[in-house]
Amino acid sequence: MTELRFQVRELCARFPDAYWRERDQAREYPQAFVDALTASRLLAALIPTEYGGLGLGLTEASVVMEEINRSGGHSAACHAQMYTMGALLRHGSEEQKRTYLPAIARGELRLQAFSITEAEAGSDTRAITTSARREGDAYVIDGHKNWTSRIEQSDLLLLLARAEEGLSLFLIDLRAVRAEQPDALAVTPVRTMFNYATNAVEYRGLRVPASSLVGNAGEGFRYVLDGWNAERILLAAEAIGDGYWFTERATAYANAREVFGRPIGANQGVQFPIARAYMAVRAADLMRYEAARLFDAGEPCGAEANMAKLLSSEASWAAANACLDTHGGNGFVDAYDVERKFRETRLYQVAPVNNNLVTSFVATKVLGLPRSY
Repeated sequence: MTELRFQVRELCARFPDAYWRERDQAREYPQAFVDALTASRLLAALIPTEYGGLGLGLTEASVVMEEINRSGGHSAACHAQMYTMGALLRHGSEEQKRTYLPAIARGELRLQAFSITEAEAGSDTRAITTSARREGDAYVIDGHKNWTSRIEQSDLLLLLARAEEGLSLFLIDLRAVRAEQPDALAVTPVRTMFNYATNAVEYRGLRVPASSLVGNAGEGFRYVLDGWNAERILLAAEAIGDGYWFTERATAYANAREVFGRPIGANQGVQFPIARAYMAVRAADLMRYEAARLFDAGEPCGAEANMAKLLSSEASWAAANACLDTHGGNGFVDAYDVERKFRETRLYQVAPVNNNLVTSFVATKVLGLPRSY
C-alpha cells in the first residue's frame, strides 16, 4: 500500500496547485491529469488482470482517490471510472467484458459517464421516467437526466432507464451514437460552484443495440445499488484526502504565520480546531478502511459504506472550516487554494447521497427504528 501511495503522489506532483487553480478558474476539464493517470494504469485498478487491469481491490482504489485529493487535486474528474466499473464487472456479459475492459485498461476507452438522476425523482431513483422501449433487436430510449457528469469526456455511458420489465441498466457506446445519431443526444453543460464537468442530458429516440443491456432487464436498480456502496467508499476516501490536505495546510500556515511576535499556532484558539478536525479525519479514515475491507471480502457493507461517507464528509468540512479560519482573510484568496478546496469538499455532504438519508438509513436499517418515509 505504501508503494501505491508513493506512485500516486509522484504522479500528482507533476500537477501542482497552480494547475488545478487554473482549471478551476476556467472551469476546464483537467484532461492532462486524467491522461497521465490513465497512462499510469491506476484508473484500471479494479479491472482484473485477465482483462489487462491491475486486479486490485476497492481498498487500493480508495487510496488512489484519497491521494489525489490529498495532493490538492480533485478526483471528481475521474472517479466515475472506478465506481461504474462494478456494474460491468459483476453484471456485464462476457462479451461486454471482452469488448470493453481491455480497451479501458489500455486507456483507449473511457467509462466516465453515469446517467441516473432525474430532476423530478431526485433521490427517489425508483421514480425515474426515462424509458427504454424494445423494438426488435434494439432499445429506443427517451427521457431527461440531470447530473450526468463527464459525458463529453467519455466514450462509454451507463444509463438507467425504465424498460417493460422494470428499471434496466444499459452500457452505451457513445462513439457510435455521436457518429450515427448526433441528434438523439442533447447535452447541456451545467455550471456549478466548483469545477465539475456535469450536464443535463435529453435522450431523443436514442436507438441502442439490445446487446447494450447489462445483465437482465428489470434488474438494473439492483445493479446500481450494488455499485453505490463502492461509490460511497471511494468518495469517502476523497473527503478524507481533503481532510488531510486541510489539516496539513492549516498546520503549516499556523506554524509559519507570526502575529504579535509569535506563530499563530501557539494560540489554543487556532490549534484546537485543527487538532479536533485531524482526529475526526483519522476516525473517519478507520471506517473507510472497514467498509472497503468488507466490500473486498464480498460481505454486506451498506451500513459501513454509508457511515464512512457521512463521517468523512463531516470531518472534511470541519477541517475545511478550521483551515479557512486559520488563514483568515488569506483563506479567501485563490492563490492559497483554500477557497477552491473549500468549495470542492462541500459536495460530499450531499453527494452521492445526502447525509440526512444516510442518517435515516442507519436509524431504520441498522437500529431498527420506524421508517419516516
